[in-house]
Amino acid sequence: MANATDIQKLREVTGAGVMECKKALDEAGGDFEKAKAIIYERGLAKAEKRGGRATGAGVLETYIHNERVGVLLELRCETDFVARTEMFRELAHDLVMHIVAMNPENVEELSKQNFVKDESKTVDDLVKTAIAKSGENIRVEKFCRYEL
Repeated sequence: MANATDIQKLREVTGAGVMECKKALDEAGGDFEKAKAIIYERGLAKAEKRGGRATGAGVLETYIHNERVGVLLELRCETDFVARTEMFRELAHDLVMHIVAMNPENVEELSKQNFVKDESKTVDDLVKTAIAKSGENIRVEKFCRYEL
């Protein structure tokens, strides 16, 4: 049986709801790592279902590195509510930093690259995790990178 401390810890780590965390911990027999894997597995499955939903809101994120390399990113989501969250803004910033460092040619190549801050994940995995946490479809619409 899951206790409140483990549920809260799992919730902080994954961003999942209380009941989702409780179900995952119960299913995993109290094993925190197994429960975390269950949450991410379910979250990624939910992210796949959201892939077709319209993304009418979002942000433009910019970053200029040493006045020599600049990126403008259009990151889209379904509502302004999610676009204003700290999680979404952090995702946008992480993506522009990645684009500056890794110089992908297009959105498809960007999605397949290993994320520069965590080589164990791809950029696509990062976006899908954000989809699972926010409950909305999120996608990199386009970006441009300039270098002197």
